[in-house]
Amino acid sequence: MDTKLAARKHLELSKEKLVKLSHNIHANPEIAYEEEKTSLWLSEFLDSQGFKVEQGIAGLPTAFKATFGSGPLNIGICAELDALPGVGHACGHNIIATSGVGAGIAASKVADDLGITITVLGTPAEEYLKSGGKIVMLENGAFDDLHAALMNHPMSLDIEEMAILAASFFEVRYKGKSAHASGAPEKGINAADAMTIAQTAIGLNRPTMRSTDRVHGIITKGGDAHNIIPELVTADYAVRAKTVDDLNIVYEKTMRAFEAGALATGAELTIDGGSKPFAHMEHDHEMASLYRLNMESLGRSFATPEQAWGIPVSTDMGNVSLAIPSIHPGISIDTKGAANHQPAFADACATASADRAVYDGALGMAWTAIDIASNKNLRERLLKKI
Repeated sequence: MDTKLAARKHLELSKEKLVKLSHNIHANPEIAYEEEKTSLWLSEFLDSQGFKVEQGIAGLPTAFKATFGSGPLNIGICAELDALPGVGHACGHNIIATSGVGAGIAASKVADDLGITITVLGTPAEEYLKSGGKIVMLENGAFDDLHAALMNHPMSLDIEEMAILAASFFEVRYKGKSAHASGAPEKGINAADAMTIAQTAIGLNRPTMRSTDRVHGIITKGGDAHNIIPELVTADYAVRAKTVDDLNIVYEKTMRAFEAGALATGAELTIDGGSKPFAHMEHDHEMASLYRLNMESLGRSFATPEQAWGIPVSTDMGNVSLAIPSIHPGISIDTKGAANHQPAFADACATASADRAVYDGALGMAWTAIDIASNKNLRERLLKKI
């Protein structure tokens, strides 16, 4: 039997269970590093399909590794686990997780015939921006034996190569000195003024930034009362750029703006985070092209590169791509105009179009793994990576 047909028939046996699992995960959102149910459900399902499952890998309780086969070419599939605080699965990780598990199950049917090992990695905390789960897993060796890594991501368009920026995320904290705002303002150090100066400096810096640079944030604490000089002011900020090298430049520029706030007011500045940035994505063009051809055979149409660059995002999958050949395409669902991280997008992730994305994404990635294994030159290129 043709290997792709065999993989498809094997996936069909699990289709209803995968959709049900996607809906269960969607109905039980768990934020970063707390994905206990999600991790357990996915691990148990893979175990029932003959995978060897290791839980709590890389020092992360909710991370897991599930393997099938013993071939020399080890193809990894990432299953992201976490939801967003407050809006649940508004980035569609329930689809990513079940699609990744489905891809592993479909490819496992022909793994021995093709001489490959299929590894499904449960990757927590992609939304934990100070240090994404895949970054920790990379540091602790979870990707060391893989030759390639695949995943896809739900959004409003099918995209061959998503625009993925390098990014650094951090908390800014100004510590001043409280005082009566009218009776004794001269005795205070205004932490809110320090933040205002920094934000003004960032705004004035924008004309000297690239069109692909991003600096954005929110105030998480602005003071306690209008008649008290604010002693503690905090904010969460993100800096993004097209590449890691570009990120370093705009990050330093942004740090100088925050330092200016401290210098001008006398407040103490503390930066928490930023030491483990998300990298830009270096798509493996050959593997991405194979994925696109497989998805087009399932009736999907792809966005233009210009459309793709109109939706720049960041993910710790970028860090994986700098370590091993990787792909991170977008898979479309009917969002009815909603964008990722909006409540309406979360609603769209448990609909008929989302269920189709679970199946199409699983089959498309499984077929891509088959193409990788069957392409002599590509296979040899990947085997040389380790």
